[in-house]
Order: sequence, then C-alpha cells, then structure tokens
Amino acid sequence: MKYIESAKNAHIKQWKKLHTKKERTKTGLFLVEGKHLVEEALKSGVVKELMITTPDMLPADIEPDIELYELSEEAFTAMTETETPQQIAAVCTIPVFEEKKYERMLLLDAVQDPGNLGTLIRTADAAGLDAVILGDGTVDAFNGKTLRSAQGSHFHLPILKQTLQQTIPALKAQGISVYGSALKDAKEYRHIASEGPFALIVGNEGAGIDPEVLQMTDQNLYVPMYGQAESLNVAVAAAVLVYHLRG
Repeated sequence: MKYIESAKNAHIKQWKKLHTKKERTKTGLFLVEGKHLVEEALKSGVVKELMITTPDMLPADIEPDIELYELSEEAFTAMTETETPQQIAAVCTIPVFEEKKYERMLLLDAVQDPGNLGTLIRTADAAGLDAVILGDGTVDAFNGKTLRSAQGSHFHLPILKQTLQQTIPALKAQGISVYGSALKDAKEYRHIASEGPFALIVGNEGAGIDPEVLQMTDQNLYVPMYGQAESLNVAVAAAVLVYHLRG
C-alpha cells in the first residue's frame, strides 16, 4: 500500500479531476466516495484504485490487481467533494454495456438535475427494470451527486446513452409499448393496463418531454393532482408510473 501525505500530490490532483465530466469522458473513469458505494463498486468488479485514511477502513477480500493508497486526512479531503468524507473512496472504470433487447426501460429526455437523475436510476433499479436510457441533454450519470443519490444502483443495471428519436421507433418495431409522461393530451395512468414489455419516457424538470418525442409514443400518461400543486417532481412521477406499468 502506497502512502500519500501531501494534498498537492500528483495522484490527488488527478483523482480530483474526476469530479469533471471532461476528465471522466477522457479517461473512462469515475470516483465514488463512502463505504456503501465503494462496497457496491467492489462487488461489480469495476474498482481500479482504492483510497483510505486508516488501514482499518480496508474492506476484506480485495482483488490483487486493485492499487491501494493510504492518504493523510489533508490529502483525502483535498480529493473529495463531500463536506464530511467517509474516509474511503475508489476510482472505478465506467461500465460499457452492450445494446441488446431490454423489455422494461426508463427513458430520460434532458433530465438536468443530478439528484433527480440519481433518484430515477435508483427507482428503475428498485422496480426491477432492465435498463435506463439517457437521451440527449441528460446530465452525466457518473457525477458525484448522481452517484450518491442513486446509492449504488449504477452497479445494478445498464445505463446507456441514446438519441430517443432513434430509439423509440426501434423499440416499437420490437413490439415494446412506449409511454410518455405529460400533463396535456394524456390519459390517466390507471386507465392503462400494466402488461407486457414497456418503455416509459420522463422529461426535463421545467420543459417536460420534447414535443417531437411525445408525438412518437404509443400513449402519453399523467398522474392526477388532487391538491394545489401543478405537478410532481420528475422522479416521483416516474416512480408512480413505472410501478404501475411494471405491474
């Protein structure tokens, strides 16, 4: 195990760069912080480097090809972006998933809040969906806030980037029902039978789903508002709809 004391160490500087999308795209790597996320990453076999502040934080049964580093508190704090780091972090390889036929999917159109994206990925995982498709304009799935919000679900199901205008016709050709979420010109979700393969699209927090995408669906759905709120948070609405469609 290598020891790093200085916050100005070259490794610290390089790991810190992984907080940016540019560096993640360039290297194909991302950084996770905290015991739970590191444990999930280790289970999935994507960990390349593991960083701790005390030897007793070292998980059991570490693969021999994982590089281990013990960091001073100063160095560890300089590397992480959380206010109260949990003394363990890991550099991971971004998974590459093959594009195959999935039967239950959540499609995202320009979802821009990292916390919402993380919750949507976690919801898809909890509902037993087969994949999450990130359409154009959707925030990067491997930034820190999204990773923390998803609580390890990144390691449980495929997360793919696709252009929805191309994906939707392909899904329909496979006999998969495609639903959109909308407040106008839509049917109340409870009036749709939950059966068979499906893809649910949810959209941007402010603008909703692109009108061009909405016109391509088989049916658009809405969740009724019984109080005075104009709408639900995108992740909450997705949870209601996806659990209904899931059956």
